Amino acid sequence: MKLSEHILINSKQMPAVLKPIQFILALIFVCIATACVNEDEPPARDERVVADVFDSGMEGWEGGFADLPVDGLDSYELEVALDALPGETGESGQAIRLQGHNRSDDLFMFLKKEISGLEPGGRYEVFFEVELASSYPENSVGIGGSPGGSVFLKAGAVNHEPVPEPVAEAQTTYHRMNIDKGNQSQDGADMYGLGTIGIEGDDFVYELISRDNRDRPQQVTADDEGNLWLIVGTDSGFEGLTVLYYREITVTLKRK
Repeated sequence: MKLSEHILINSKQMPAVLKPIQFILALIFVCIATACVNEDEPPARDERVVADVFDSGMEGWEGGFADLPVDGLDSYELEVALDALPGETGESGQAIRLQGHNRSDDLFMFLKKEISGLEPGGRYEVFFEVELASSYPENSVGIGGSPGGSVFLKAGAVNHEPVPEPVAEAQTTYHRMNIDKGNQSQDGADMYGLGTIGIEGDDFVYELISRDNRDRPQQVTADDEGNLWLIVGTDSGFEGLTVLYYREITVTLKRK
């Protein structure tokens, strides 16, 4: 016999004045029992926020490079590492240092992360906010373009893993992304521009900057298992060395 039934049966033997009290207690018990049965079911969420800082590690983000030849990469100075923020920012803590020498006049450097637990096949609006340390003035002059004004920050979300793939072009094989990221200042279907990495003034001194797509969310559909890949990176027209420190990446996904 269930405890709730026991309470109701015994209530018949109580004085009339106590019966309403017993009835209320029985209802409370049934409500609690029902809640316990459903406690393992996750509540429906219309919003998911991924907010990663890198003081303790990479938080599942990994780096990569594209738009460069498959062979002869030693001169590109490619690196992805957890490192301390430059002291000149006036801030402590760690960041993901992402660097490369753009010898192909079109270097794409990126970070990516897979997330799960979304509505399978669900449609989402995606908002990015990226904080990073840059030392490149917006109006500076460099080979092929400005070190600040010709390096474009982009972000996006896709329902398959974004990876560089070898593509034969003329006499050379290049790493090209398997998503549509656009080219330099141009948006792609899978990544939107957030602005440049340029800072104000004329001094090449690291400072923290923030970029976002708050006024222009991306639309994306999760895969059949409720997964998405997030990707943030720079598309460069500056033919020199770029060293950036990603301090925080926040992504908000709103169910449509």
